[in-house]
Amino acid sequence: MIEVGRTTLDFPRRRGVVVESHDHGCVYRYVGRQSHAWSNTQEGLGNKNWIAEWMYQNAGTSRTYYEGIGIDTALMAANDVIAQGAMPVVYTDEVVASDSKWFTDERRARDLAESFYRACEMCGMALPAGESPSLRYLIKAELPVKSAPSLSGCVTGIIAPRDRLITGAALRVGDHILGAESSGLHANGVSLVIKRALSLPDQFLTRLPNGNTLGDEALIPTRSYVGLVEALLDAGVEIHALVPGTGSGVSKIAFDKRPFTYRIYNWVPVPPLFLFLRELGVTLEDCLTTFNWGVGYYIFVHPSHDSRAIAVAAKAGHTVHNLGIVFGGERRVVFEPGNITLPPPGE
Repeated sequence: MIEVGRTTLDFPRRRGVVVESHDHGCVYRYVGRQSHAWSNTQEGLGNKNWIAEWMYQNAGTSRTYYEGIGIDTALMAANDVIAQGAMPVVYTDEVVASDSKWFTDERRARDLAESFYRACEMCGMALPAGESPSLRYLIKAELPVKSAPSLSGCVTGIIAPRDRLITGAALRVGDHILGAESSGLHANGVSLVIKRALSLPDQFLTRLPNGNTLGDEALIPTRSYVGLVEALLDAGVEIHALVPGTGSGVSKIAFDKRPFTYRIYNWVPVPPLFLFLRELGVTLEDCLTTFNWGVGYYIFVHPSHDSRAIAVAAKAGHTVHNLGIVFGGERRVVFEPGNITLPPPGE
């Protein structure tokens, strides 16, 4: 990890940030000329790497299944920090195992480190420091997985110029709700996936209709929306709010505490894993309040900017759909494709 981290230190320079690594952390500074502010987000991965460990133990391949786990871990924080209009520049990670033996698997360690590098490269951030303790009295994996670490980290982002700060306060009636397609599960709702998978005869080796195993489909890396948000900001799209499609699923659209009703008229193609879970009997409402259901990022824009935002997103490599409109009224999400009304997140 130290070796990989050194190779990432120049990534933030394109945003005018110089990062220096030291024995007990790092020093970073902005050398540009614009007004600026800083933003921090701390996030953990959750249970997703438990699936990677299960596959490593049982799939019978040469893979460690950690090729994307560092991406998932880093993007849990990076995709959050950009919701404020901040661009990631520094990432510090923590890998906490139950005992030091977990760290001795060189192939797995290499794959995890390489995936952290890829996350830093795609986000434009440095990995100058981290922590990797073994806490035998605190960390214990659920069987049949023998050992699985807790993964988390902190992203520091820069808002430059400072007037790019996005707080959500500009959200208003009439705004259009845009949705950027996800790559699949990302890292939310994993506990439900594990529970359902372990009830199947072949568990995570169950084949989905697209030919992938359930485990492979669940481990598709989280998509980065850093480039998308950066492109929208650079193009001057009037963004009133940004919301990651993470915890609480589709109901998270009603993130704002004000009395807005969010009417969703259209939706995106639903990833194969979610459709398979529906076949297993998971209700549509549970899916909508647990999984991203195919949308990894919500962009609330002025109605005159929706087409422009979709075009800018396409040039940045993202497929974005016009999903619905913000209305005044009771705080809720009306998901018309499923004829379901969802309460606000946490209710």
